[in-house]
Amino acid sequence: MNSTVRNIKIDRSVSSDDFRSAMRRLPGGVSVITVGRGKDITGMTVTSVSSLSVDPATLIVSVNRESSSWPLLRQYGCFGVNVLTADQLDIAERFTGKNGVKGADRFQGAEWIMRASGVPLLAGALAAVDCEVEDIVERHSHAIVIGRVLDLQLSAPTTALAYWQGQYVAIDRNEDAVKLAEVSLPTRRVRREI
Repeated sequence: MNSTVRNIKIDRSVSSDDFRSAMRRLPGGVSVITVGRGKDITGMTVTSVSSLSVDPATLIVSVNRESSSWPLLRQYGCFGVNVLTADQLDIAERFTGKNGVKGADRFQGAEWIMRASGVPLLAGALAAVDCEVEDIVERHSHAIVIGRVLDLQLSAPTTALAYWQGQYVAIDRNEDAVKLAEVSLPTRRVRREI
């Protein structure tokens, strides 16, 4: 049987471009991480959010230590995770900083709310999660931040924003469930005898 899987030897000589290309094959939900308080706020677009524990409610996010968000995250010890809808693509783009938009200016054009920590949370996000930093593990260029959930707000389920193969994609539960059913593994046919 021919295999289409290609084995790649992993060692210290793996280029960052090759690794980035491999990670682009992993679809990720798009979130905006918000940090700071008052006018001293900023944030960044990430695909590196994951749940860690349900009891207590805890999540992890990977943060580049060169980002403008890193010093405020360390200073205030809290952050927001805003899971974006497909309709919030403009917010995702603004928080990447590609167009030179920085700090509090990234928050323009959207409605923000405050919860327990005082970090801005996006009104209308699929989920807006208010977290306090429980622990930080610094490795290489990034830090793994463990956040204890203080509060959260959920919106009605709608089309989610994801990032895959270097592009934003919309994931619609109803539409995509039908597509998946059409191409899924065949179900076992039951033979009926009359």
